[in-house]
Amino acid sequence: MELRDDRLYSRTHEWAKTEDGIVIVGITDHAQCELGDVVYVELPAVGRELGQDEVFGAVESVKAVSDLYAPIAGTVVAVNDDLPSKTELVNEDPYGSGWMVKLEMAAGASLDHLMSPAEYEAFVQESGH
Repeated sequence: MELRDDRLYSRTHEWAKTEDGIVIVGITDHAQCELGDVVYVELPAVGRELGQDEVFGAVESVKAVSDLYAPIAGTVVAVNDDLPSKTELVNEDPYGSGWMVKLEMAAGASLDHLMSPAEYEAFVQESGH
């Protein structure tokens, strides 16, 4: 399982990376491994306001369909337009070209509830999935 030190992680297996005041969100390497080959990605419209832990889309693989959850409250300012036609990016590069959405954090929103790489690794090992 690959983890990146420049990101925080959620219990629902999304990662969040802050860049120039915008939070980039994707799914973890662990999540894409568990899913298997991703064949469909559903993403929200730009401008949609999301609450923390709100479902914002879904990924479908040959094994399962999994909801995507917003790790923070915010407004969608960009979506990865490549994913609908290049779903393999989620498997090949989950921390890079496989990103899902970019969010402008809502007033008062915080990343404090998210886990460090070490905390996420322990969480995955303890939960057994």
